Amino acid sequence: MPLDPRLQKIARALVDDPSERRPMKAWAAWAGVAPRTLSRRFVLETGLTFTVWRQRSLLLRSVEMLIERRPVTTVAFDLGYETVSSFIDLFREHFGTTPGRYLKRSSAPCP
Repeated sequence: MPLDPRLQKIARALVDDPSERRPMKAWAAWAGVAPRTLSRRFVLETGLTFTVWRQRSLLLRSVEMLIERRPVTTVAFDLGYETVSSFIDLFREHFGTTPGRYLKRSSAPCP
């Protein structure tokens, strides 16, 4: 999480509602920070661009939802993805497996 209170406000709002698709410029206005400042400070404070941070936040929330046994389709649409395949592609790119396989693996009993 960023340290700047304005950026924290944005980050908390995104964690609370990861499906929120407001563009960075609108987030900046909402938090009372210039878009350029938001962009620079996010990288300085988190090591990630705003877009990458937001994407990772979505992916982490998707893992929580999958562990709660929510269907992949529901997870994708609840998180604001336009198609299930776009969610699956992004998930596979970051985790090396599909959400369905991840779900099966996470439900397997430990040896």
